[in-house]
Amino acid sequence: MTRFVVPTDFSETSRNAISYAIQMAADVQGAELVLLNSYDSSSIGSDGTPLHADPGVNKNISLIALENLKNELVGDSTVDIKVLASEGSLVSNLEQLTSEQQVDLVIMGMNGATRMEQILIGSSTLKVIGQLSCPVLIIPPEASYSQIRTVVYASDMKNVKETTPIKPLRNILNIFRPKLYVANVDIEHYVEITEDYKREKADMNELLDGFEPDYAFIRLYDFTEAISQFATDRKADLIITVPRKHNFLDRVFSTSHTEKLAYHTHIPLLAIHE
Repeated sequence: MTRFVVPTDFSETSRNAISYAIQMAADVQGAELVLLNSYDSSSIGSDGTPLHADPGVNKNISLIALENLKNELVGDSTVDIKVLASEGSLVSNLEQLTSEQQVDLVIMGMNGATRMEQILIGSSTLKVIGQLSCPVLIIPPEASYSQIRTVVYASDMKNVKETTPIKPLRNILNIFRPKLYVANVDIEHYVEITEDYKREKADMNELLDGFEPDYAFIRLYDFTEAISQFATDRKADLIITVPRKHNFLDRVFSTSHTEKLAYHTHIPLLAIHE
């Protein structure tokens, strides 16, 4: 069974992510979708006093809201959709869920009530990407689903045998069986294709045996613009990246790069950890 988990705070961006996930799950035979809401232990009124004394009240409210949302968005889809309400923080609940159950993918929208907040990407999404070992798919605010036929995998093509998260990468590729491009952008300086690169390419071919990837060596300084344009030109349905501390995340999810990514592409972004 393939299982997708979609956290929701009932915002428009999370609703869009759920709609995307429902359509995507419909294309995956036997897929199960879990809608997750993380709620506080108590509701607080404007004067600071608790609204509910019964700790079970908030869970029931959350479950009812999830069921209503599910019924509203599912339409005529036959996808198996479950709802789950858990007390506590989103990150801790996702960590527990993904450790106790097989979860192939966490699907999240960009948080924020306003356009600017959406562009900056909510802190909860960043925390999930930074702490969760399970692959996380980020759905841009206005993205609509299309079958995942073409995927761009962004790689620095360095020590690929040690740095490529091959098991989760192959798992995702096996789910969709897309046309695969491996794109390398050198963001430090312009270089020629070297013997080292050729060796790394041979290693990558070995890791991705059965998927027959095409390779692109992009000589542009701006990583975000280069990958976004490359993916757009190839009509990609998904961009896959491998976040690394003080490397990819710090650059791509800085305000300027995030804004470029949000405005230059509508393509969902999948983060897979090493």
